[in-house]
Amino acid sequence: MKTVEFRLPQEYDKSFIVFQEIGQFFPCPWHYHPEYELVLVLKSTGRRMVGDHIGYFDAGDLVFMGPSLPHVWVNDPEFFKGEAGYQADAIVVQFVDAFLGKPFMEIPEMEAFRSFLLRSNRGMVIKGETREKITALMTQMLPMNGLQRLSSLLQLFDLLAHTTEYEYLASPGFVQNTQLKSSDHLRKINQYIMQNFQEEITLSEIAGVANMALTTFCCFFKDHYRVSFVEYLNTVRIGYACKLISEKDLNIVEAAGESGFNNLANFNRQFKKIKNMTPSEYRRTLNVV
Repeated sequence: MKTVEFRLPQEYDKSFIVFQEIGQFFPCPWHYHPEYELVLVLKSTGRRMVGDHIGYFDAGDLVFMGPSLPHVWVNDPEFFKGEAGYQADAIVVQFVDAFLGKPFMEIPEMEAFRSFLLRSNRGMVIKGETREKITALMTQMLPMNGLQRLSSLLQLFDLLAHTTEYEYLASPGFVQNTQLKSSDHLRKINQYIMQNFQEEITLSEIAGVANMALTTFCCFFKDHYRVSFVEYLNTVRIGYACKLISEKDLNIVEAAGESGFNNLANFNRQFKKIKNMTPSEYRRTLNVV
């Protein structure tokens, strides 16, 4: 499945984009772009794919994505057939990180939002009260201009900067770049995993990289990643396998081997556990998108 760069039109007198996508179905292909993007579905149902994540959306779905993360929203068949009874409708907000100038993003008041942006490279589905507040702001922004519009965007930034009501979408192995602002231990651990996940990595080996005793490392890793080291490593490998299947069209056995699995049965088992579908089902899904 070929990824294309896709850009929304920006008005000459606007520093960022607020765009309403309304029609029989959402027309965008599997694509990426250099802007950060917030997508709010007002009406419609279907599947959304963000990186290697495949999920379902309906009215109220809200997703934030970092730059260059491939994605697509695919409406259910009744929309393509004109049988839904209503049009698909969504609001999209896009901006580059320096749209107000690089010095603005570096002021102390933007520190929390800068941290949020660093975490957004995997894409996030926003939930709860944060989603409700952002939905209200985005629907009000459509007719706005000037400082009123910019003020609403900064309110969005504040809500995103301080929320914990989100779930990551794409896996670390797909994006190949976590960019976490954290301790030197985490930086070394993550760098080692990303450079060596295609080979065998033992617990004692990675604990040595972190300069920790085995038990200390296991507790440290679980505290910071919220999963065990083996679970995280499998997530990285499966994400990379998805990338190989989608971008290089490798067969299942080749993708398993190149992503660090030397046992096909284990690869299939871990793929089903992490992606909720088999590798073959994942490939068929790509062919439909």
